[in-house]
Amino acid sequence: MQPPSNRVRVNLRRCVTAAVMVFALLSDTACRATPTWPLWESYAAKFVDGQGRVIDHTAQDRTTTEGEAYAMFFALVANDRARFDKLVDWTEANLAQGDLTLHLPAWSWGRADDGSWRVLDTHPAADADLWMAYALEEAGRMWDVDRYSKLGALMVDRVAHQEVVLVPGVGTTMIPGADGFHPDPTTWYVNPSYLPPSLLQYFAKNDPQSPWREVLASLPDVMATPSGYAMDWMKAGGDGVHPCAPPAAEQDAETHSRPAATAIGSYDAIRVYLWLGLADPKTPGVHRSLEALPAMAAYMSAHITPPAQVDATGKILSEEASPGFSAAVLPYLHAAGMKQQEQLQAERLAATRDVKSGLYGRDGNYYDQNLALFATGWSEQRFRFEADGKLKVKWK
Repeated sequence: MQPPSNRVRVNLRRCVTAAVMVFALLSDTACRATPTWPLWESYAAKFVDGQGRVIDHTAQDRTTTEGEAYAMFFALVANDRARFDKLVDWTEANLAQGDLTLHLPAWSWGRADDGSWRVLDTHPAADADLWMAYALEEAGRMWDVDRYSKLGALMVDRVAHQEVVLVPGVGTTMIPGADGFHPDPTTWYVNPSYLPPSLLQYFAKNDPQSPWREVLASLPDVMATPSGYAMDWMKAGGDGVHPCAPPAAEQDAETHSRPAATAIGSYDAIRVYLWLGLADPKTPGVHRSLEALPAMAAYMSAHITPPAQVDATGKILSEEASPGFSAAVLPYLHAAGMKQQEQLQAERLAATRDVKSGLYGRDGNYYDQNLALFATGWSEQRFRFEADGKLKVKWK
């Protein structure tokens, strides 16, 4: 057999070179198949340490289950499996006594008076537990991790047994925690922002025998207020549901701002508009809930920024809302068909973004970034909640 000619050798080299270039192009395309999420990366760089602990620098560097749960959701949306695993592991080891199958996680971890870093409050927080269970179940489905699916289902079942109650005259709903929110036989305290309709629908669909369908059915009544503004806290009982000051259990805990002495809509309530806007319009209870809370839309039709604080009568107590509030109302304004106002809030939010940190606001406030991640992740179509509550993501 004769050796190949020079011309054949040249053609072979060209073919090999072309094949290598095609392979490199395909590999690069595969690597870029999962789009990066700059805001998540900026958030993780500032607030998530190498162990998977989410640190709120605005609150003595504490960690809450809310922060861990939200971060799990964002990591799933970003297809960031490595960080998701670390978040789960740190939460289980430090907040759940090493076993999430036996314990709902303690809601607060930080530096104690004696200087040690440990759990500061052993009580669970129902909203964080819902978000964590949801993130785990959906991570199990999307990444095909059976342990996560089963762990999420177990967590939400525990929440249903410990924190879902039947309120006479109101129906079945979820209280924020097993202790401190049912001070007497006729009084229950409810935080409407703890009840995202998409998650309630998801859990109801996954387990038709669970109480979540009834919790979802009572949602519009739990949210409705005389002023038409969402409130941070509501008191439920035989005479219905009414706005109220934070209960003693919440007054004792460190919150986003100093607890109010009267009923207000502020840091908690802003999430009510966010959850309603993010939900698929076909989700049961969403349309009625939006109709029950028309005041924010009316206010936004005549103002540049959302109110930071409003009382139970509808009086605006503070107009100086942080960038996160503008982010939170974006999906709500979209749901209300207020495109011009939605665009205005998007522009206001964009104008507050710091070029160096990649975060929103002069100080890159922790809570603002969480609200912005939900809202901009949705507006950039990185995720959607479907009518059955399932998560639809850009990368899958």
